[in-house]
Amino acid sequence: MLQSKTFRFLALLALAPILTGCNAVLLSPSGDIALQQRNLIYISVALMLIVIVPVIFLTLFFAWRYRASNTKATYAPEWNHSTLIELVIWLVPLLIIIALGAVTWVSTHKLDPYRPLERIDAQRALPANVQPLRVEVVALDWKWLFFYPEYGIATVNELAAPVDRPIAFRLTSSSVMNSFFIPALAGQIYTMAGMETQLHAIINKEGVYEGFSANYSGAGFSGMRFKFHGLNTEDFDAWVKTVKQSQAELSRVGYLQLEVPSEREPVRHYASVAPGLYDAILNRCVEPNRMCMRDIMAIDAQGGLGVPGIYNMAELDKTTRINLGLENVRSRTYVSGFCTTTDPAFSSLKLMNASP
Repeated sequence: MLQSKTFRFLALLALAPILTGCNAVLLSPSGDIALQQRNLIYISVALMLIVIVPVIFLTLFFAWRYRASNTKATYAPEWNHSTLIELVIWLVPLLIIIALGAVTWVSTHKLDPYRPLERIDAQRALPANVQPLRVEVVALDWKWLFFYPEYGIATVNELAAPVDRPIAFRLTSSSVMNSFFIPALAGQIYTMAGMETQLHAIINKEGVYEGFSANYSGAGFSGMRFKFHGLNTEDFDAWVKTVKQSQAELSRVGYLQLEVPSEREPVRHYASVAPGLYDAILNRCVEPNRMCMRDIMAIDAQGGLGVPGIYNMAELDKTTRINLGLENVRSRTYVSGFCTTTDPAFSSLKLMNASP
């Protein structure tokens, strides 16, 4: 039995050197935002160790110092109070909480994912004339779709950005909530259907990094991964050129086909994208016969189509206004009709003043 335990211990000990080859990306990030978040972990751990280390040490010390066999230790069964000890055990945690609170307050605002970047890294400020790379992200079941509106291209399960250039992400989802996460770049940010989140980040080192979904979203969740390429400017331009050479077009019909749930999709490149596709995805109106959410909200702002706004669809004559007690109510704007999706003159609705 003893030999078996010894063998297991030695076997586990032999595996320890293998662990030294692990890439602890959260503790060794390549982007400035992720680096600042890593530093927060270090600061928090250091502050908590101020209490943890002395407590562990004193626990072991007291157990040894006041053991039953130590006759030299002072025996004071009636002792019950020390002002100095009370001061230490209350003051030290209070100071730690204050320090953690101050760090949390500052970092919450400084590292707000919606806040544009102010620096390239700790040593370099961001030049005023630098424009961020805009990337629009759509979480699909179970794959990632990336739009580059500046270049008119799109990719599936592949993301690239130039080193030392800010990246401005706009993110949404096609169905269930997901979480966009590139540990080397920045913290995770959620994506939700019909809603948009933002993330500002920057990559400071060239390399290929892992990106994935950090929120369970169904059967294909485990394969919902992609590669993020941090490239120098020349290589990024070459990558964009490669994508444009694919000749594939992402139309609205093509998107609806891509949106169908599938697992472990290969990398795809699209040399062109249908105009306004990302906004249509965000507003849940990719299909030609569906009204966009922004237009539904505009209708709601005009009174809606429910019971309170049922009369908005018709002009009210004087008799009707009297019967409804509206003769002294000032004129209001009502929704009077809808335009077809093929009408180039209007986006989806027409407003008019329906006063009698």
